[in-house]
Amino acid sequence: MIVTLTINPAIDRIVNVDRLAFEDRAYINCIRESAGGRGINSSRVIHSFDGPTLAVLTSGGDSGKRLEGHLADCGFPISVVPIHNESRTNLTITDKHGLTVNLNEAGPALSKEEGAAVERAVRATLDKASWLMLCGSLAPGVPASFYGKLISIARQKGVKTLLRANGDALREGIEARPTVAAPSQQEAERLLGRTLLTRTHYLEAAERIRAMGPESVALSLGSRGAVGAFADGLLEALPPRVDAVCPIGAGDALTAAYAWSMRIKPNHAEALRWGVAAGTASARLPGMNFASLAQTEEIYRKVELRRAE
Repeated sequence: MIVTLTINPAIDRIVNVDRLAFEDRAYINCIRESAGGRGINSSRVIHSFDGPTLAVLTSGGDSGKRLEGHLADCGFPISVVPIHNESRTNLTITDKHGLTVNLNEAGPALSKEEGAAVERAVRATLDKASWLMLCGSLAPGVPASFYGKLISIARQKGVKTLLRANGDALREGIEARPTVAAPSQQEAERLLGRTLLTRTHYLEAAERIRAMGPESVALSLGSRGAVGAFADGLLEALPPRVDAVCPIGAGDALTAAYAWSMRIKPNHAEALRWGVAAGTASARLPGMNFASLAQTEEIYRKVELRRAE
């Protein structure tokens, strides 16, 4: 199965408004809450694609109980690590044109003992895992080396790893040589200390990140698709033009579909194509929703793969 880790999950409060405009009034159309976090989102997508998945997550306080309540009918198993401090709540405001504002809390601090409990929970899943996805921000108090340590543990068990993180957690995780590093454009810019503006920049960035340690890189570029850096060269996956309604979570759909595809057939080109298809199809949906396999297949047929010279 594909195991996901969300060490810093959240209650995602999604507010849909008529329009977002600077220094002007907006009217709320609807509000909804869901359990959020990159790993949880990835497990949702994998499960909807009929893939086996297990989500490992932390939970604390009243908001943690609400988070677990939202997952009660998710359809896939979860492994909850209790923590003392309150789980965070994030706010997303989006309008019908896809303009979005994200306001994220840093999250609850974890003690050394709680971090060790998360590590034990992940270790306990690896005998049945084919992939381990390490997704999202680390909670305060967790060392930046945490993901890197889990990558090394998974390698010893013969489990492939996908890393989608930011900042020092991404940098140190990459140095541990994951199977795939899957940063967004913004995460890659912070990692490399440069702005990425052109196709040449994207290709160079993917190559540079792969040279830092991972076996492969899937650099997601939003509406421009993704660039893959693999042992046999560079590949671009170019999506069709669509009307993006809410791009939040599209990156989670991309990485989930990538791991799902690799589990079925280890072909990086096809995995990149499926990933871009899932991200693009999800961006067409309102709110924080993920495309079904049928909706993703519709886009998959239109994604162009191109070798980069």
